[in-house]
Amino acid sequence: MIRNTIFLLVFYFGLIFLLILFIPSLILPQYIVILGGKLLGHWTGFCLKYIMATKIEIKGTENIINNQKYFIVCSHQSIFETFFLQTIFKNPVFILKKELLRIPLFGWYLKKMGCISVDRNKISKENLNFSADVSKVIKNTNKTLIIFPQGTRKSFDDRSKFKKGFVRIYNELKIACLPIAVNSGKVWPKNGRLISNQLITVSILSIILPGIEQNKFATEVEQVIYKELDMIS
Repeated sequence: MIRNTIFLLVFYFGLIFLLILFIPSLILPQYIVILGGKLLGHWTGFCLKYIMATKIEIKGTENIINNQKYFIVCSHQSIFETFFLQTIFKNPVFILKKELLRIPLFGWYLKKMGCISVDRNKISKENLNFSADVSKVIKNTNKTLIIFPQGTRKSFDDRSKFKKGFVRIYNELKIACLPIAVNSGKVWPKNGRLISNQLITVSILSIILPGIEQNKFATEVEQVIYKELDMIS
């Protein structure tokens, strides 16, 4: 309990410090905000390693491709992956729930990064423009798009069906998909205290090339991610 409290105090103090430190980046070039995100990712790893005695393993970096467009589909169990993935990929941009953009200061950084918001369970102008916004990111920038198809953080043993937004991206833009499985919920669950002396594995799986029928693709992505989670959880 004491270790958990220390972690939360130190981690969130550092988070607030970085948010304040990078306020000038809101009117500076976008890469400054991206640098702040990477620092936050490293800070997350540092706090987990030295306070919670958590080991972080990254598997499958050889599956990251540099010669073609792709987007990432990642499991979502804690806030760990939203920060730490920024240390692995150069220019990440997230598809996220709209309410995150309303958080003072933090939401401003998300907008500056170019994150794409969706209003869950509603038909809105933003949702109708979803494909167009994603297309702009893929075609006009060198950013890496990251989507969490579970929609929100789930427990480490949850195996519910993925939401279909990632299938639209794959089907309409004809680009490759890079699945990633992260078992962070065993250490940092959505509800409850953190658990020390554990291993978080970020498993980067084999790239899925464009051209697969959309229903088959949806099933394949869900199966490979959940199969990997069963192995590393």
